[in-house]
Amino acid sequence: MKFVVKALSNGTARAGVLHLDSVAAAIDTPSLLLSTRKGLPLFTSPDLLSSFPSPDSRLLHVSPLHFLEGLSIKTISKIGGLHQLVGLHDCGFAAFPRDSIQCLPEATATNKTGASFETPCGRLLIKPAEYMEMMSSMKPELWATLADEVPAWVSDKRNKTSVDRTIKWLDECIALSPVSGAVFGAIVGGSSLEERRRCAQEVATRNVSGYWIGGFGLAESMDERPALLNAVTEALPEEKPRLICGLGLPEEILQGVAAGVDLFESTYIYHLTLEGFALTFPLDGTRINAPNVAGIDPRKINLRATVFRKDATPIVEGCLCYTCQNHTRAYINHLLNVHEMLAQILLEIHNTHHFLGFFGLIREAIKAGRFEEFRKDFVRSRYDGLVEDGSEPVLLAR
Repeated sequence: MKFVVKALSNGTARAGVLHLDSVAAAIDTPSLLLSTRKGLPLFTSPDLLSSFPSPDSRLLHVSPLHFLEGLSIKTISKIGGLHQLVGLHDCGFAAFPRDSIQCLPEATATNKTGASFETPCGRLLIKPAEYMEMMSSMKPELWATLADEVPAWVSDKRNKTSVDRTIKWLDECIALSPVSGAVFGAIVGGSSLEERRRCAQEVATRNVSGYWIGGFGLAESMDERPALLNAVTEALPEEKPRLICGLGLPEEILQGVAAGVDLFESTYIYHLTLEGFALTFPLDGTRINAPNVAGIDPRKINLRATVFRKDATPIVEGCLCYTCQNHTRAYINHLLNVHEMLAQILLEIHNTHHFLGFFGLIREAIKAGRFEEFRKDFVRSRYDGLVEDGSEPVLLAR
């Protein structure tokens, strides 16, 4: 793995290039990691991955915990790792336990021997040695060390304990690390600025290829998040990539970019798709065709709504995704209302294409030196459609 920062905007927002051996072309950052279930997209079949923008869509997130209910680790190792198992030889895999959908950290059950997670298999305690056996078998391009993630409401003592454990497990994982794969050191600290900073400073002294920033999206508010992010990124060397877990909404992505984060694990596309929503905010060369109704989010539409039953237009005029080029809002409305799984497939294709376009706009704004202007305009356009009384909008966490 090789990473180079190419441009800065407003001092901290940065655009770079990530080179992975398995991906033919370099991946521009800031970039999105596509969510997967056992290494494959949640709704889209592998043969349709080629319809996504490349190489933007070639970095996939996988949780090793997904495989605890199926093939054994030894079987995956015999097959040759994740690439051989799922047949995606031109993609890069980023592996870490949390996936923000099914495998969530359970701080109350974590102890000094390992990290606890709520999974479809029940509550599991993962020890560093077991975790590294998974990494050795799966052979991902990059992987994060085991972390003790805690929610925002825990005590200062628990925050300190989580940092101590995470650093201890970091050293254990590095000592057991496989030959292949770039190591990303895990950084935690909950809602404590001091512990976040301490953890980042400790991890920065280790021999790692990048940094995985955890503990976000666990009940911290939008207002307190920038200070927590800055406490971490200010303590990290600039030449190594930073990956974050738990930020999903566009506003949250922009907060992370403003703090200097390069890679994002996000379940936003999954939740939109599952609920029947399609992204519609403007990208270059696209036009929104939707009624201007106060109180309605102007950046997404609910295709289950009856207003789209006879709408013969694509989701977004000018969009180049497979869904918009071949199908209409009326057809997707029909699929949703008769519970056809093709609805989720078509929506995931569009939402992924559109969200990757959003990251493209971010990169362009950084390279042009106007990221902060772009960020303010984007947030303003979102809340102008939701606030009816003209008051200043308040950003809330999920």
